[in-house]
Amino acid sequence: MRIVLWALGIAAAGAVAVICVIAVALAVAYPNLPDISELSDYRPKLPLRVFSSEGILIGEFGEERRNLTPISTIPKVMKDAVLAAEDTRFYDHGGVDYKGMLRAGLANMNRVKSQGASTITMQVARNVYLSSEKTLTRKIYEVLLTFKLEHLLTKDQILEIYLNQIYLGNRAYGFAAASEAYFGKPLSDITIAQAAMLAGLPKAPGANNPVNNPARARGRQLYVIDRMQEAGFITADQAAEAKKEELHLRDAADPTRLHAEYVAETVRQLMYAQYGDSTYTRGLKVYTTLVAADQAAAYRALRKGIMDYERRQIYRGPEKFVDLPNNPKELDEAVDDALADHPDNGDVMSAVVLKASTKEITAVRGNGDTLQIVGDGLKPAQSGLSDKAPPNIKIRRGAVIRVAKTPKGAWEITQLPEVEGAFVAMDPRDGAVKAMIGGFDFDKNKFNHVTQAWRQPGSSFKPFIYSAALEKGFTPGTVINDAPLFFDAGTTGGQPWEPKNYDGNFEGPMSMRRALMKSKNMISIRILQSIGTRYAQDWITNFGFEREKHPAYLPMALGAGSVTPMQMATAYSVFANGGYRVNPYLVTRVTDHKDKVLVDKQPPLLNETLRAIPQRNAYIMDSLLQSVASGGTAAKAQATLKRTDIYGKTGTTNDSLDAWFAGFQPTMTAVAWMGYDTPRKLGDRETGGGLSLPIWITYMETAIKGVPVAEVPAPSGVVNVGGEWYYDDYAPGRGVAALGVETGPTPPAEAISGAPIGAAPAPEERNRILDLFRN
Repeated sequence: MRIVLWALGIAAAGAVAVICVIAVALAVAYPNLPDISELSDYRPKLPLRVFSSEGILIGEFGEERRNLTPISTIPKVMKDAVLAAEDTRFYDHGGVDYKGMLRAGLANMNRVKSQGASTITMQVARNVYLSSEKTLTRKIYEVLLTFKLEHLLTKDQILEIYLNQIYLGNRAYGFAAASEAYFGKPLSDITIAQAAMLAGLPKAPGANNPVNNPARARGRQLYVIDRMQEAGFITADQAAEAKKEELHLRDAADPTRLHAEYVAETVRQLMYAQYGDSTYTRGLKVYTTLVAADQAAAYRALRKGIMDYERRQIYRGPEKFVDLPNNPKELDEAVDDALADHPDNGDVMSAVVLKASTKEITAVRGNGDTLQIVGDGLKPAQSGLSDKAPPNIKIRRGAVIRVAKTPKGAWEITQLPEVEGAFVAMDPRDGAVKAMIGGFDFDKNKFNHVTQAWRQPGSSFKPFIYSAALEKGFTPGTVINDAPLFFDAGTTGGQPWEPKNYDGNFEGPMSMRRALMKSKNMISIRILQSIGTRYAQDWITNFGFEREKHPAYLPMALGAGSVTPMQMATAYSVFANGGYRVNPYLVTRVTDHKDKVLVDKQPPLLNETLRAIPQRNAYIMDSLLQSVASGGTAAKAQATLKRTDIYGKTGTTNDSLDAWFAGFQPTMTAVAWMGYDTPRKLGDRETGGGLSLPIWITYMETAIKGVPVAEVPAPSGVVNVGGEWYYDDYAPGRGVAALGVETGPTPPAEAISGAPIGAAPAPEERNRILDLFRN
C-alpha cells in the first residue's frame, strides 16, 4: 500500500507540476499571441482583375492570384471535398481534434500511410500568423491560437478564411482562384472530380500540382474522392462517375482562350495612375468595353494576316541547333531541354528535327508527338533543305524549328514573324473599344502598337485632305488632272522632288471621286496645294490629329505625318457617325472586392457640342469612301462582305514601309496596320489592300454578322445632281469645276486658298516647299 500511495503521490505531484508548467507557459505565451480580431473582417491582399463586357476574366495583376469568395457562395461540393480531405470532424471538434490525433498517431505507429492531425482551424492559425518551422514552441503557439480563433469566430468564418487563404500552387490563393487557374472556370461550376483535385492540393501544392505532376495529383484526387464517399458526402455511384471524369486543365497556350493581354495591360496602367500601389492589393475589379467575340475575331484575323505574309518571306533558318543522343530516354530529356526556351506561340508551335531530307522532315514536339512534314508543307523552308544551304540555315537533325497546322490538317514548316501588326475596333457612336490587339504576341513584344506606334498613314490619310477640300468648294465631281508634278532644286532649295503615283502611271483628268477610288497621289497633292497646307493642318485637328505631327507641307497630302492606329480609328469614326468627335474609352465600371461601384462611366450621347465637321461633309465623304470599298482599291471589302454599308481607304507608305486599312460600317470602325518595328520595306508588291484589308475583312465577317445594312438618309445642305452629291451652295456652276486641267475653268478665288496647279507657285507656297526640303 505504501508503494501504491507513494506512486499515486508522485503521479499527482507530477500532474500538478505539469499543470503549473502549462499554466505558467499559458500566462507567458497567451499575452504574446497576435491580435486576431481583424480576422472577423478578413481582408487579404486581392489582385486587380480585368474583365470583358460579358464578365470574362482577361487579366489579373498582383503577387497573389486570389478571388475573395463568401462562404455562402462557395458550392457545397467544394466544401465537402475540403472537409473530407483535411478535417471531416471540423464542425464537431473545438479546434483540436483529439480523436483525429489519436487515429493519426496509431496509423503512423503502425507504419501505414502517414496521416497528419492538423485541423482546418490549426491550419488557419499557422498560415495566417505563424512560420512554417517545426518546433515545440511554434506548435504551442499554434494550439493556443487555435483555441483563440475558435472562441472569436464561428465555424463558417474559419472555413471561409481557409477556403480563401490557403495556397494551392500556380500563384493561386484560395479555391476560387485555383478553379480559374487550373480549369479556367468559376468555382460555382466545379464538378466533384475537379473539386477533389483541388482539395488534394493543400497538403503539397507543389508536389500534388496537376500541371507539374499529373500522376501524383491523380493519386491524391482518387484519395479525396474515396474520403468523400466514406464521409457520406457523395454516393458510390457519384464516386465512380467522378473517378472516370476526364479533367481538362487550362493551358496557357490554348488557342481557344481569349487573348486580350494588351487590353489588360492598358487597364493596369490606367488603374495604377489612379490608385497607385494599392492597385494590386485592394481587389479592384475593372469591367471593360471589350466584346469577347470581337476580341477573339480580331486576334485570329491579325495573326492569320501576319502569318500569311510570313509564308512569302525567305526562310531565316532554325532557331537553335542541339546535339541529340541516340538513347531514347536521353533523347526525350534533350528534346525537353531544347524546347524549354522555345515554347509554343499559339498555333505556331516548336519542334525538334529528328530526320530531314528534301522530301520529308520528321520532328518531335514537346508533348512527345512525332510529326511528318511533306509536300507543300516543306515549301516555306526550301532554302533550308537545299544541299547548298549555309550551316545556320540548313535544317538537319537537332534543329529547333516552328511548325503549324494547315487548314487541311497537315503540318507545314514556318517561322516566328519579324513583322508586327496592330488592330483596333470601336463603336463610332460612343467610342467604346470593342477589340484591341497591340501586336502579334504580347509575351514576345509588349509594345502596344495600337496606342504607342507612331507611323506614317500613307494614302489612308487622304480622306482628311479631301474633307478639307469640300469646305473650299471642291465636290466629288470636280475634275482634277492626274499629270506629273515636278519641283526643281531651285524651288525646293535642295533636292528635286518628283512625286509619283503608286503604279507609276498618269491617267489625265478625272473626277475627285475617281481619284480617291484609285488613290491618285498627284491629285491629292494638287488638292492640298490648292486649299493651302496651313488650312489643311488646321482642319485635320477636328479629327483628333496633332498639328505638330503633320507639318504644313505638300507631302502631308500623301500621309507623310505620324499617327497611331487608335488615332486613325478615332478619326474615321467622325465620318462614320455623321461628323461627331468621340474619344475612345475602355473602362466602363470599377468596383472593389465587395462589388461596391467606384467608377461608373456612362457612354456619351452624340450632341452638337461634340460636332467636329459639318454633317453634310461627313455624308459626302462617306459617299466617297463607299466608292473606294465598292470599286476602288478596297473593292474586295464589299465583294466579300456582300453588303453596301462598307466604307474605307487603303494606305501604303513610300517604299511600302507601312500597310494600312481604315474603314467602318456605321456601327463599327476598325483599323488594321502592318509594318516592322524598325521600318523596312515590306516588299515591292505589298500594299495596304493586300496586307491589311484582308485582316479587316476577316474581323468584320464576325463583328457585323447579323447587323442590318445601314441606310443613312441625306442631311440638309446637300443635293444630288446627275447622280452625284454636292453641297447645295457648291452645286454645278458654283463650286470648283476643274483643277490643273488646261481646258478647264480656273477655280474661283473665294473658293480656294493658293494658286491653281499649273501656275507658278505663289511666293508663300514656294517658301513652304523650301522650308520642307531645308528641314
